[in-house]
Amino acid sequence: MEAMLPYRPPFDAGLLLGFLAQRAVPGVEEVTDGCYRRTVRLLHSSGIVDLAVWPADSAVSLRAHGLDARDWEQVERRCRRVFDLDADPAAIQVVLGRDPLLAPLVKARPGLRIPRAFDPFEMAVRAVLGQQVSVAGARTLAGRLVAALGKPLAEPRGSLTHLFPTAERIAGADLSGLGLTRSRAATLQRLAAAVAGDDLLLDPAADGEQTRARLLALPGIGPWTASYVAMRALADPDALPAADLGLRRALERLGLAADVKSVMARAESWRPWRSYATMHLWMSLLDPR
Repeated sequence: MEAMLPYRPPFDAGLLLGFLAQRAVPGVEEVTDGCYRRTVRLLHSSGIVDLAVWPADSAVSLRAHGLDARDWEQVERRCRRVFDLDADPAAIQVVLGRDPLLAPLVKARPGLRIPRAFDPFEMAVRAVLGQQVSVAGARTLAGRLVAALGKPLAEPRGSLTHLFPTAERIAGADLSGLGLTRSRAATLQRLAAAVAGDDLLLDPAADGEQTRARLLALPGIGPWTASYVAMRALADPDALPAADLGLRRALERLGLAADVKSVMARAESWRPWRSYATMHLWMSLLDPR
């Protein structure tokens, strides 16, 4: 099955694919030759999707392998979300460009998108794994989790070998031996149990404030994790991980106070696009200037 998914240009494919490549979970995701590939689980089937950007057509090609046609509508919707194809760059630039410190960042990267999640629960797990560790460290932990608990594909393709573990699988598993601290493992299992028991609905269509409140009610999940989940898993355009180290470092480089209170105050003018402002500031750290 194939389709072309249109978007509003500009679209910074290199930035998005680089972000995804750096965080690709072994066995589940890969970025090769300008194409993002991953394993997927849907209602009627599981398999692999390939996404590649075609700038001349202002579209992303989607190819699916091993999936049931009944899942096609959901596949398209989720893949549009992963690449943030419904973003309106012009509307975002108008608001963020009013801030004299953000304006040069927006001008430098007008096609910036936010890499989202195909599976919100998977992204929430990865957010917990990423607490107080490096990007590489979180990727390693996620790979171990997949190898230990993920379901092997019936037909692996290259490095794609497993489906990410379900909430039910993680909730009932022994997580020792994966390199997790006892408290981190407990947080993962509380999160998984809440999702498996339908006490927590991780879905972009759900009430955002209610989801955030239920996340924060879980021991081990604080404001940073809840905001990161909202930004990448729930597709909230206005999430702000105000205590994020990278965000604060970027603001300090621009000569701004970076304590949480100051960040929150400055970010009021970025609404309703604070997630995009955060992404611009993260990406500014790649610029040696």
